[in-house]
Amino acid sequence: MSALTRFLGDSPLRVIVKLLVVSFIVGFLMSAFHWSPWDIFDALRDMVLRIWNMGFAALGNFFGYIVLGAVIVVPAFLVLRLLSYRR
Repeated sequence: MSALTRFLGDSPLRVIVKLLVVSFIVGFLMSAFHWSPWDIFDALRDMVLRIWNMGFAALGNFFGYIVLGAVIVVPAFLVLRLLSYRR
């Protein structure tokens, strides 16, 4: 097995044929939905920006979420520990 075949995972000709078939299918779908590569790039960029902005908003509420959850979790934990201690 040559280094090129090992790198590609199959013979070069078969890889080229597979890439052509997948490229045709993706190109057909993108054309059907009227998408361009720039549309996909813009959507990915917007998604990263939304996650970035949402992440910092979530960090602002992080400790509030911990306290809110602890109000339920800590007493439940203590009750379960006390019930299992008596056995």
